[in-house]
Amino acid sequence: MSARSKARKRALDVLYESEVRGLAVGGTLADRIEDNDPPVAEFTVSLVEGVSTHIAAIDDLLSTHSVGWTLERMPAVDRNILRIGVYELLYDDEVPDVVAVSEAVAMARDLSTDESPAFVNGLLARLLQLKPTLNV
Repeated sequence: MSARSKARKRALDVLYESEVRGLAVGGTLADRIEDNDPPVAEFTVSLVEGVSTHIAAIDDLLSTHSVGWTLERMPAVDRNILRIGVYELLYDDEVPDVVAVSEAVAMARDLSTDESPAFVNGLLARLLQLKPTLNV
């Protein structure tokens, strides 16, 4: 697993933990940085802070373009994988779009349900298709 893939997984852990504990998005990031065990990569911090900064717009896009699933109904792991994927697609110019989608699908395959990879791929592919018209 590449360093960036590990950083994405760690970002997912932080986002998921924050949600489960009922904290603000990324609310556990400072604790993880302070613990420093294992050390938190810069890319992890960038992802968590980016998702946190743009959470309202990201969740709105996910809610609007998810067919048959409300944001609340999505498994928490999928919801946070999608948040990272959307952040990378729309707000991080350093990550190629195809990499953002592929990494999100890989996390869904490794960490969620059997149906999750196809769901994540379909929703991110739709947002990628709409990217030129989105005002973010």
